[in-house]
Amino acid sequence: MFSGIIEEMATVKSITRDGGNIDITLSCSFTQQLKIDQSVSHNGVCLTVVRIEGEEYTVTAMRETLERSNLGLLRVGDHVNVERSMLMNGRLDGHIVQGHVDCTARCTAKDDADGSAYFTFEYDYDPAMARRGYFTVDKGSVTVNGVSLTVCNPTECSFQVAIIPYTMEHTNFCHITPGSTVNLEFDILGKYIARLQQLTSEE
Repeated sequence: MFSGIIEEMATVKSITRDGGNIDITLSCSFTQQLKIDQSVSHNGVCLTVVRIEGEEYTVTAMRETLERSNLGLLRVGDHVNVERSMLMNGRLDGHIVQGHVDCTARCTAKDDADGSAYFTFEYDYDPAMARRGYFTVDKGSVTVNGVSLTVCNPTECSFQVAIIPYTMEHTNFCHITPGSTVNLEFDILGKYIARLQQLTSEE
């Protein structure tokens, strides 16, 4: 479980393929604090630490994860948003994030907002998935590349988020431009409500 508050950007050091899986080796400032089997969010994807060597650690992404996220697009030198699992004795500064990416989206616009920036993202609309809670609502929460954000101007297949300078500097939003592919996780509360409505209507 995560909060969507990014700790820092890790740097991809190497990528190796093993059948349908890939092993991603990264470096970050808290590598020495990690443990084998620990969960870490990478661009919003919960992955397990499988190896630690010096200042670098390795995680494995399986085929389903690669098909549903942007991790398969990573290259050596890329910056990845990372967050360790949430401590249960502190404040929840973002929102409840599972680390289970639902789909990818494409950045279609980046507009200046007098020091901040508005990013517009578009994803494939699927009516069946929307009925299951895979959509955004105005002022609701969404996770983009692991970052907890507030939705504005949603449509059935797009939405905007406002990015302040701090977030721009400390996450890989600094590298996102029109055409970039990002990971989305829709709000888990919306999914539960949608499922409850489905069950109620079936009775």
